[in-house]
Amino acid sequence: MGIYLVSVAAEEWFDEGEDEDEEEDAGFGTVAAGLNEELRRRGLPPYESVPAETEFVRGSGTQFEEKLVPSMYGFVELCREHLSSEEAERILDWSVLVPMSLDEAIELPIGSAYTNTTVIAGAPQILALAERLARAVGLPDDRIPAACDNLDLTMWFRDGPAKETAAARPGPWGEDLDTAFYVALYLRAAQHSLRRGCPIVYS
Repeated sequence: MGIYLVSVAAEEWFDEGEDEDEEEDAGFGTVAAGLNEELRRRGLPPYESVPAETEFVRGSGTQFEEKLVPSMYGFVELCREHLSSEEAERILDWSVLVPMSLDEAIELPIGSAYTNTTVIAGAPQILALAERLARAVGLPDDRIPAACDNLDLTMWFRDGPAKETAAARPGPWGEDLDTAFYVALYLRAAQHSLRRGCPIVYS
């Protein structure tokens, strides 16, 4: 149980489900169709090049899965301190991340995992904001896991070498590891979406 941030392959992204009235059976097909309709309205090409599902290989970087365990309070305060209100809303309120530039988020009247609507953000915009937050706290990008296919970040911060790394590489990031986790989470999620060309969603 809990909230996860995961990548979505083509089979699930374009699947409208056997019964749209049953949440457990419904895929993201309705979201995919709604996104493409809005992209066409904006004069942008549809999002169709979603990679197919691959066999899981730990450390391969082909899938993304992290669990949102720590409190987000510190991260929310960090966003308010270093970002404008509009930027903070952008990084905090999306429910689907896609690998394309979106100057404005797309909100669809389709229920998502935890809200009544689906808010779609562009990975380039989220990456730029996450990079700013990473610089603000001095996140040691070269030490945190790059592949996040099996709770790598979650385990690194909770049970792994995060505390030892903070002692060796001191900075604001090490003073609040829960906040640093979310900075790293959104940074890696946006990077993964762009690298693999896949959506990232809450589950």
